[in-house]
Amino acid sequence: MGAVAAAVVAADQITKSWAETHAVVGRHIAGPLWLDLTYNSGAAFGLGRGVTPVVVAVVVVMLVWLLTLSRRASRSASVPVAVGLGLLLGGAVGNLVDRVLRHNHGRVIDFIAALRIGEHDWWPVFNLADSAIVVGVVILSLAYARRPATASRAGGGRSRAGGD
Repeated sequence: MGAVAAAVVAADQITKSWAETHAVVGRHIAGPLWLDLTYNSGAAFGLGRGVTPVVVAVVVVMLVWLLTLSRRASRSASVPVAVGLGLLLGGAVGNLVDRVLRHNHGRVIDFIAALRIGEHDWWPVFNLADSAIVVGVVILSLAYARRPATASRAGGGRSRAGGD
C-alpha cells in the first residue's frame, strides 16, 4: 500500500509541475483528449468552489480514516485491496499537497480534459491524483463485491453442528 501511495504522490506532483511549467492551456493531444491547466478551489469536479478550508478539513479526516483502515487491512489485505487503498491514499495526499504546500492559495492543479468535443467539456478537468482516487474506489468496490461469503456473515457466526 505504501509503495503504491508513494508512487501516486510522486507521479501526481511531477505531472502537475510539468503542467505548470509548460503552461498547457488548450493543447490538443488526440481525439477528445486535451491538456488545459486550471486551478480548482473546490472539491471533486469543481463542486464547492471557494470553501478550501472545509475541503482541507474533510480531506484530513478522510486521510486519518484511510490510514487507520489501511493499517488494519495491511495484515490480511488481498493484493487488489492493498492496491486500491494505496491509490486512494496517494490520490488524497497528492491533492492535499497542492492545497497545503504549493503556493496556489489552496487550489488543486488540474490539467487533463478527457472529453472535450468542440468547445464543450463533457467531463470536468482532472489530474492524476483524481484518477488514482477513482480507480482505487473501483478496485475496492470490485474486490469487496467479489469476496466470498464467510461463515460469520452467512450463518451468523454460530455452528449448527451437534444439535444446538
